[in-house]
Order: sequence, then C-alpha cells, then structure tokens
Amino acid sequence: MTLPYGIFSTDRSGPRVGVRLNDHILDLSAVGRLGFFDDLVVDLTVFDQPVLNPLIELGKPAHQTVRQRLIELLTNSDKPLNAFVDQVLVPAATATLHLPVRIGDYTDFYASEEHARNVGRMFRPQAEPLLPNWKHLPVAYHGRASSIVLSGTPIKRPSGQFLGPDQQPVFGPTQALDFELELGIVIGKPSKLGEPVPVDEAESHVFGLVLFNDWSARDIQRWEYQPLGPFLGKNFASSVSPWVVPLEAFDPFRTDGPRQDPTPLPYLQATGRSHFDIELEVALQTSDQQELILSRTNSRYLYWSVAQLIAHHTVNGCNLNVGDLLATGTISGPTADQCGSLLELSGNGSRPVSLPDGSTRSFLHDGDTVILRGWAGRKQVDFGDVRGTIVS
Repeated sequence: MTLPYGIFSTDRSGPRVGVRLNDHILDLSAVGRLGFFDDLVVDLTVFDQPVLNPLIELGKPAHQTVRQRLIELLTNSDKPLNAFVDQVLVPAATATLHLPVRIGDYTDFYASEEHARNVGRMFRPQAEPLLPNWKHLPVAYHGRASSIVLSGTPIKRPSGQFLGPDQQPVFGPTQALDFELELGIVIGKPSKLGEPVPVDEAESHVFGLVLFNDWSARDIQRWEYQPLGPFLGKNFASSVSPWVVPLEAFDPFRTDGPRQDPTPLPYLQATGRSHFDIELEVALQTSDQQELILSRTNSRYLYWSVAQLIAHHTVNGCNLNVGDLLATGTISGPTADQCGSLLELSGNGSRPVSLPDGSTRSFLHDGDTVILRGWAGRKQVDFGDVRGTIVS
C-alpha cells in the first residue's frame, strides 16, 4: 500500500496529518482520538501538527509501527474503521492541501547521465559531453528552500539578466522558461556535523520521496552560471507534491542501476539494490485545456542512487536535518521521448515540440500548465500530480 503522508485542512479544522486513500484522506488525528493508536509508543500530538516534521522526528521504528497499524486497520476483514467513516475519512475534493514538510535546506543534484550528456552535447558540441568529474562524484548545488511551493501554486515568470540577440546583457522576463522532472528525497533522520553517513546506512536517513519540479529560466541560467553555478535562473520557484510516499513503499520496486564505470571511490560503493523502478511522466496542458504527454521515463535510469547522493553530500562532514530536501536533478532516459526537460525535448529550441492545436513550444508560454506524474508497479504506489501554471 502507498499510504502517503500529507498535511490537509477543512472548513471546520486546521492543518493536520492525513494519509491519502484514493479519493479520500484518512485523518490520523481522528484515528488517534478514537484510540486506534493507544497501544503504540507514539506521541499522538504529532498528528495535530501543520507539518510532518514532528512525525518524521519520531524515527523509523515509529514510522513503521504507524504504517503497519494503518495497513492492519485498512485490510483487516473486520473493517474496524467502518463504524467511524464519517469521523476519519475526508473527501479529498473538500480538503485544502498544504506544503507537507518544513524544509530547512535544499540541495539539487545532477544525477542522470542521459540528461548530463544531452546538455553537454548542446553546449559543448566539440567536447566530451560529460565533464571529467561527472562519473566520479554526484554533482550538485545548494538551492533555495524558501521558494519551494506546493503543487498547484501558480509560477510567476521570473525576470533577470540574459544575453539579447546582439549578445549583450539585457534585463527582462525570461524567454526560456523550462520544467525539470525530478524526485525529491525527504530526510527523516539527522546526522552529526563532522560525521559522514556511510553509503550502506544512507537510506536509514530517508523518510520518503516526493515528485519535484525544479523550474528553470534557461537564458538567465546560461548567462550567470559561470563560474559558481545556478542562482537566479533556479531559485525563483520549485514545485513539490503534497504527498510524501514512505521509502518502504518502494521496497518491492528495487532494481539494479546502470553499471558504474569507472568504479566509484570506496565511500560511494553500495551493496544491494539501491535504485527504484518508478515510472515518470510529464504532460503539458495549454490554456485551452488540451493535454499532451511530453515525456515518459523512469528513475531506474539515474546513474547515482539515493544512497550515493546522501553519502556524497555528507562525506565532508556536512550534517543533515529532519525535513531537508535533496533532489535528484532532471531524470532523462536513453531515448528522445524520455527527456525530463523542454531544453532537451526541443534541442534548446532547434526542434520545437508540436502541440495538438498546431502551436509549438521551445520553452513554456504563459498559461501553460506542466503536470508531473509518478507511480510504481500498476500504480500500486502513486505520487499523484505535481502541477504548476505559468503566469506573467
């Protein structure tokens, strides 16, 4: 069962913890008040909080205990919750969703070899697409946590400096607004400053995964990123799914990742299957509501695993905190229809994407809505949608 956690409110009560069940939300605060968690060693006040952080801070043993109890309540032939349906189930359509986690720090990686190669070929056509360090370490930059917004929040087209037609800097609204299809890793256990997290212990620090859209202003980014990397082209907004799927839900969907050559240094050498078979999809909906699937790919194509990202992030002693968000970077696959950004799909504008209404897109227009979807198996595990509409 997926049993993703989120924060919701209704007209009658404030933000609290819920679990998504198809078209309904299971109110964990109400379940606790009815006594279904009384024999668990869990502080029930965590279910009345406006963010998941207090629940996450209880630790994996408590998370697993709560998850197992929920599975029992929902699958037991006695159907113990049936007598309290009106108290514990809220129609999702009547609820307001909130940013599920108080995010302290945010790091964005560059973990997809296909994406890195595609970008390298576009901007360094005469050179090796991958820079010399890429296969030796997970490349990343630190982003801005304050501008991470909930799915459905309108995305205002940012302004900044970029090169005009005469190759001189100008200021104005970006002309190259793009999406990036990513997964987000919600940290569930802190690490100590000065103490690296071993790669085979890294997943113990993960609470769950989210879908993540790291919006990008490619023209601003292209002008500013040398020599220190992304800044205003990235930090104006990122969209996150309202539901955090516990990492345990993906255990049946573990898979081998790509063969890593050269062999990483010892601190990045993991044992066991640490990649996940998660189907991912990007759709574009224009202002007239027509929807086109732009791309379908899979997280198994990521070169660097979740465990390796965490091990590298902390190898210098950098500490993790509960609620930190690490993103994978754009996830692309080996074929042209598996690209996780318009930059790749349109060849940086050299081959615009055709839409059903006859128009084309090199980059996003005002009124466009980008929809990310993700699931594992036959949707046994489902993230739901991440949506964002571009506004001027």
